[in-house]
Amino acid sequence: MKAFVVDKYKKMGTLRLADMPAPELRDDDVLVEIHATSVNPLDSKVRDGEFKLFLPYRPPFILGHDVAGIVTRVGPRVSRFKVGDQVYARPRDHRVGTFAEFIAINEADVALKPKNLSMEEAGSIPLVGLTAWQVLVETARLKPGQKVFIQAGSGGVGIFAIQLAKHLGATVATTTSTKNVELVKSLGADVVIDYKKQDFEKILSGYDLVINSQDKKTLDKSLGVLKPGGLVISISGPPDPEFAKRLGLNLFLRLVIRLLSRSVRKKAKSLGIRYSFLLMRAQGQQLSAIASLIESGVIRPVVDQVFPFEKTGDALAYVETGRASGKVVVTMKR
Repeated sequence: MKAFVVDKYKKMGTLRLADMPAPELRDDDVLVEIHATSVNPLDSKVRDGEFKLFLPYRPPFILGHDVAGIVTRVGPRVSRFKVGDQVYARPRDHRVGTFAEFIAINEADVALKPKNLSMEEAGSIPLVGLTAWQVLVETARLKPGQKVFIQAGSGGVGIFAIQLAKHLGATVATTTSTKNVELVKSLGADVVIDYKKQDFEKILSGYDLVINSQDKKTLDKSLGVLKPGGLVISISGPPDPEFAKRLGLNLFLRLVIRLLSRSVRKKAKSLGIRYSFLLMRAQGQQLSAIASLIESGVIRPVVDQVFPFEKTGDALAYVETGRASGKVVVTMKR
């Protein structure tokens, strides 16, 4: 099958179009013919080697973390899906590789595609949808009336998180550029800060939750907008000791990760707030719940551009410019 592979860890490295073996189907796997995938900042970070300490891949490996497509085969222990089902998924770590024609995915990671979405729209959802769900619902347990600051509201996670937080009854503040102010307002943001003209730390205060997706400087500033007892959840790092524990890392890596997050954890503690790092995980049941919200009109996808499969490298480069408003999708010619 055709696939785009990473030949070696390299910052801003190029992807190579290659002929790769067809995926091996395990007993509890479904084989999906990929119709659409999308590009995420995580793809760049994996290619660059930022996560190789705790999320190693052996080159050459296929990149890509989102998929929408059709089930073409099922393993003998699969009970939830059948050949012909239209599905979407974020394959679990160590089994990613959606920049390809086919992928084998554990059935626990898969859900039926939202009926009201095209393949391209559905392919834009899994990673950002699961990230927002696991931050807001699972970890923060966001309650009606609480205040949440979601950075980068016109990014993939931001667009989804704003809509989900509003559905949960929260007051939402976000940052965006001038050109995207109306977009994030249309998604439900209550307080919109144009980061080209305003400084969020001078405007926001008394927040219950911050979703940090930016750099260390922005993370440090974000701590100051939380009220005592508040929580900042970072999806861009640094990882914390609890994360290392969940992954079952060895003592050396646990120490490294403890040191990486020591500064922000110390500052958070001094302010009476909590710091947590989240790297989303595959979860088919959560994707099913997300599909229900999409089908009921609570959440809508926002797609910035759609690239053909042969231009996957260009799609990744476009995401890396940081100019996309919404998701960047790659589609197959089927």
